[in-house]
Amino acid sequence: MPPAKKAKKSAGARTKAAAPKRPTKEDVEGQSEFATLARQHWLKTSKRTNKVTVKNDVLKREIWDPLEKDDFPLKSLLVLEGLQTLESYLWPGFGDDSSNFHVLLIVLLVNAKRREKLDTWEIFNDRPTEFSDLFRRVLSLSLDSSLSWTIRTHLVVFLIHAFQSLDCAIVRKECAPLVSIGLWHNLSSEPKRDELLDSNSQLKKAWRASAKRYDSADDATKSRLRFERSWLYTAVLDFLNLVHTDSTKPDRVLYCERFMEFLIDLLSQLPTRRYVNSLLKDLHLLPALALSLMYNDEDNGLFRDLYSLLTHYTYFTIDDQTGVQQDKAEAYDRRCAELAKLQRTALQHFKEKLTVLALSNYGSIDKRPELEGLLEPLSKEEMEQLCSLLLLRISYPESTNVVVDRKFLLAVLLSTFERRITFQETAFELSVLPTEDSLFDHAVARTDHYDGSHPLAIPKLNLQYLSVGDFLWRALVLYRSESFYGIRTDIESALRRLKPELRKGETVFTGSAKMALPISKPSVLEVAPPLVGDDKPAVIRAEITIDLRRSPDNVRREWDSLRPDDTVFLLGIDATQPETISNGGGALTEAQKIGLLAVRTAEVLQVFDEQGRPIKDTQGYSDGNRRSGSRKIQLKLDSTCYKEDTEGRRNVYDGINLIMRRSGRQNNFKPVLESIRTLSLSDVPLASWLHEVFLGYGDPAGATYKQLPNRIKKIDYRDTFLDWQHLIESFPGKILEPGDDVSGSFGPPYVLETADKPAEEATTKPSKKRRRDAEPALIAEIETLKVSTYKPPNNGPCTVDSPRLNTVRFTPAQIEAIVSGTQPGLTIIVGPPGTGKTDVATQIINNIYHNFPEQRTLLIAHSNQALNQLFAKIVALDIDERHLLRLGHGEEELETESDFSKHGRVESFLENRDRYLQEVNRLAASMGAPGAHGNSAETAGYFNSVYVEPAWTKFNNDIKTEDSSSEDIIKAFPFHYFFADAPQPLFPPEADRETVLDIANGCYHHISKIFSELADAQPFEILRRDRDKANYLLTSEARIIAMTSTHAAMRRGEIADLGFRYDNVVMEEAAQITEIENFIPLAMQKPKGGQMSLQRVVLCGDHFQNSPVIQSLAFRHYANLEQSLFSRLVRLGVPTINLDQQGRARPSIAKLYQWRYPNLGNLPHVETQKEFLTANAGFKYEYQFVNVPDYKGKGEMEPTPHFIQNLGEAEYAVAIYQYMRLLGYPASKISILATYAGQRALIRDVLQHRCAKNPVFGMPRIVTTVDKYQGEQNDYIILSLTRTSKVGYLRDIRRLTVALSRARLGLYILGRREVFEPCYELRQAFELLLERPDKLSLVTGELWPSERMLVDEVGKDVPGEAVMESVEHIGQYVFEMTKTRMEQLQSEQALPGPPPAVEAPPTAAKGDEEEEEAEAAHAEGFEAEED
Repeated sequence: MPPAKKAKKSAGARTKAAAPKRPTKEDVEGQSEFATLARQHWLKTSKRTNKVTVKNDVLKREIWDPLEKDDFPLKSLLVLEGLQTLESYLWPGFGDDSSNFHVLLIVLLVNAKRREKLDTWEIFNDRPTEFSDLFRRVLSLSLDSSLSWTIRTHLVVFLIHAFQSLDCAIVRKECAPLVSIGLWHNLSSEPKRDELLDSNSQLKKAWRASAKRYDSADDATKSRLRFERSWLYTAVLDFLNLVHTDSTKPDRVLYCERFMEFLIDLLSQLPTRRYVNSLLKDLHLLPALALSLMYNDEDNGLFRDLYSLLTHYTYFTIDDQTGVQQDKAEAYDRRCAELAKLQRTALQHFKEKLTVLALSNYGSIDKRPELEGLLEPLSKEEMEQLCSLLLLRISYPESTNVVVDRKFLLAVLLSTFERRITFQETAFELSVLPTEDSLFDHAVARTDHYDGSHPLAIPKLNLQYLSVGDFLWRALVLYRSESFYGIRTDIESALRRLKPELRKGETVFTGSAKMALPISKPSVLEVAPPLVGDDKPAVIRAEITIDLRRSPDNVRREWDSLRPDDTVFLLGIDATQPETISNGGGALTEAQKIGLLAVRTAEVLQVFDEQGRPIKDTQGYSDGNRRSGSRKIQLKLDSTCYKEDTEGRRNVYDGINLIMRRSGRQNNFKPVLESIRTLSLSDVPLASWLHEVFLGYGDPAGATYKQLPNRIKKIDYRDTFLDWQHLIESFPGKILEPGDDVSGSFGPPYVLETADKPAEEATTKPSKKRRRDAEPALIAEIETLKVSTYKPPNNGPCTVDSPRLNTVRFTPAQIEAIVSGTQPGLTIIVGPPGTGKTDVATQIINNIYHNFPEQRTLLIAHSNQALNQLFAKIVALDIDERHLLRLGHGEEELETESDFSKHGRVESFLENRDRYLQEVNRLAASMGAPGAHGNSAETAGYFNSVYVEPAWTKFNNDIKTEDSSSEDIIKAFPFHYFFADAPQPLFPPEADRETVLDIANGCYHHISKIFSELADAQPFEILRRDRDKANYLLTSEARIIAMTSTHAAMRRGEIADLGFRYDNVVMEEAAQITEIENFIPLAMQKPKGGQMSLQRVVLCGDHFQNSPVIQSLAFRHYANLEQSLFSRLVRLGVPTINLDQQGRARPSIAKLYQWRYPNLGNLPHVETQKEFLTANAGFKYEYQFVNVPDYKGKGEMEPTPHFIQNLGEAEYAVAIYQYMRLLGYPASKISILATYAGQRALIRDVLQHRCAKNPVFGMPRIVTTVDKYQGEQNDYIILSLTRTSKVGYLRDIRRLTVALSRARLGLYILGRREVFEPCYELRQAFELLLERPDKLSLVTGELWPSERMLVDEVGKDVPGEAVMESVEHIGQYVFEMTKTRMEQLQSEQALPGPPPAVEAPPTAAKGDEEEEEAEAAHAEGFEAEED
């Protein structure tokens, strides 16, 4: 393969073009040409007729020609999309007589919708036959050489979108025939095809079935089948013809790039890869591309990168038919078999010239240079003969322009037999630490300005994966790229603030940044020699000094808070580099253009003060007289980079002059990447029952408990059901029969047993084929459950012995989820807002804990907040606290009396030990046993075996006879004195013998628990190191372990190495967790006997709410990195359990989002309880959309990129809050939400200015963004939509769903009506909102809480109603109320001094703080997709 010429242009030259402008309100609603046309033809004000007629001449003249003239600009397509051209005009008017322009316009608008991540294919569901016709015409047009390459590119993009949507039935039906076994009619020869068919018996069956289908078809069907099996072959030949003909015209290069993307997509999923890969290999696509003009053009860097990705998937080590990933040994055996075939052929037919090749060992002939040298003696004709003997294609149709000369044949042979690097080797070589080269790599740089107009040479997360290894490789590449993108952004941000300048030949920093500080070069303290078998230093310790004298206290504390293992970045900045361009120097890299010479990563070992003392109390070092000006930070440098740097020509570390840190979650990239890489290099399998479903193959329901052989027949549901009526209501359509030992209805606890089905005799041998004429069963078999009960054991007479029982009356859907989650297998619970999915998850955990005491459960959530909520509910159930463990830092926010952190549990064990040892001393005294029995857990154990157990044995022997009375039992009871402080009388006088025995057993249970707890605490007396104690707790004691998905990803290797084992995973907020973070908790243990012990996976989430936050648009939209495992499994059709009754919000508020959830109803209490029926004091409506016009002549503002603000809405939101506080609403019941971080900051500024220091107002419970508030709720929500120029990211209906579902009793939305009302995606919510007036309607003369009942009729008048006309109006209204209230308080002597006046509204903050806030917002991902 000839090397490509060195690229002269920047890798991202084409992608750095200015982003296309977005349509404005005037474009959609004004007098633009398209808007006028829409109102004339399909957005008529009169009632729409059923039939839409499309006039082809109008279509051509008014829509197609203007678009074609401007080369189909995205802005114009988005205008047409916003005018509902596809939904209301083009598709309803499509028919057999539609023109090609009609078809192409549908294609263009489908692509525009997909580019905007909008639902597309549902539009076509109502007319599947017509969609099939449309798709067929698209395929035909894609091969039409008379069309321009730009148009053909759009057609290929349409097909890319189609093959990415195989979960849609009508799309899958059209795509599947194009990649079926019929493709193999296009193979080079019948012997080649026979060789492939002989490799798998199923292939022969499929081939015969395909031939039979063709032979039995009519002429029209045969023609269609011939077209389907030849379409891809023809398209690939056209593609080869193009790459060998022209390489300079941008439209042709773009077409080829898109076609490469299409082929990569086909090869990256098994159903589309199965037959396509064999065809592409037969066509020698890769060597043909490598020799093409386009590949070797110096300007086509993206094309070459796509070629590399195509090569990766072409030779991915997997069996294309079975989908089985080959391990290292299997891949080697396969290579050896191929080389053996080459050697046998060489020896048999070319003995004189290829003897050396034939007799060489495999290792010496599978490398490209060696193999090329061995084949050198062959002429072109001999090479043709060799290829023919090896069943390799040696001819192409003339139209392809592929020249089959000796060079080409040699490339084919080398490509076929050379050794390929595996994905594991690629992953191993991939560094997880950034350098200046990897941060500004040309392939990654293209993602910076991604706008959807070009493909990218990065893998995608698809609906299906080739193997678990394939998924992990993709995740590693994408997560690494996303992490490096964030690091590069932070470095550029820090340099902008620090403003490096050249003074007297040195680089100085004239600005400041809280995340970066100037330093002198690091001092290397230690370079440890390499370990045995390694060639790099074992450890490199270095030290730097930072100066904090000019830093504010908060910045000083943050630097002092650096912890061991935190990652920091050492930067080398040279301000002379950017001047090189103006001085005629050579070309600079992207890094050098900003003066960045080096980036090195280091880990913090310890932070010291000026005296060399480790800093532990960060507060003490920044307050008072202890303020210290400098810090010394010991660092651990990366050994690999250090070795390369010191062996190189320049000493990188001499040029280091800046240290940068990153905050919080953003800086966890290193341990997470290491975990992903370790998994990709290992053979850690998924549980066998989950493997196929995870990859996306087989029966989607195959992992549910009803399909698994280990379904549990009998389960104790304990406190799940509150009473018999609840039990009956929970299983509609099922038969519940009392067990053999009970009759009639009875109370809980309930044990449910699946009744055995009577065996049926098979009269005939069942057919393996599903017959089309077979009638389905008319009546499904009704499941029968046998119900039994038992008497719960007596836990003891003390108050602490009373069990904590569930009080939630679960709905039938919730019960279905609990039953499924308690059984082995995969359970997916879709929980709309307020439907109690956390309660369901808690009860599942409770059932598993009590039914399977030997099993361990892992709890995972996206955020500490969600995990703490789940953990706090678990603590409230009847679960022993000694079995609970919470890893990470979120336990600090737990509102429980106990500390459930790992180290806290160690302390808790020791505290419990001391308490129980005191009980042992008291028990010993009550029994008259001399000695220091309560000195330790060990001595207590001796006391139990010597005194307590014998006493209990003697008691049981004494009462063994049936004639012993209750008085005899009481008299023989040995622990009367110990239970003297229990509720008396211990034994009721009228108790019968059975009752007395039960009480006695309960007392002994109480005593046994003391010694059981002490036995569990005994290892903590023996172990000395805290680390050993904590690890013992994790691996041996805890049965319910909770952590965030990020913590699991960071600590996966460490936890697995401890031998940690678990049986169940329960994942909360699963739809908000990236797919790799969904996966890692499933693989946190090492396999035992080649199998994973995982038995249950419970995923709780809501894919109709927010997805994971991804910063970069390229990785979010193109690579689909925001995909969660939860949402992918839902798309694949895995059965879900949909919770269908909400208990959070008033029914009227719930209607705003209920349309998103089929069959979502309301729990009875939201329709009957007083708080849901009573009106909100001072407001006419419980929810209202308030139109906020321009304030002071302005709407939205964007003082810095991605930092969007709206002062009018901020003032309005604060005014509503002040009004509510003046009426007596508690501040804790009010939350203010904004859709943008910039607006959040502005609202906080206004609140600080007006409310924070005024005791009448104070601050609301929280001011945050919609994204951050998912999973939370409050009684009253004030929501600012912010945008006034366009809908923005709220067009993603998932975010609006979150925004509308946070309020329980009151929701007041501030926005611009004319912006949000026309939006097609939001229409159903805004139709409801705008049924009410868009000016805030207040009611005077009321205080909170109100006694007024809700008004049912919208137009009904309410006494004291006042309508707020504008921001100024409500501001003046609140000002007057505040003034009156202040005067009242002053007269009551509640507040000294004159009443404070309401000051002028503040403007947006200026300077660095705002810029940092904007960049923090971008890092959070709230506005990352905005243009």
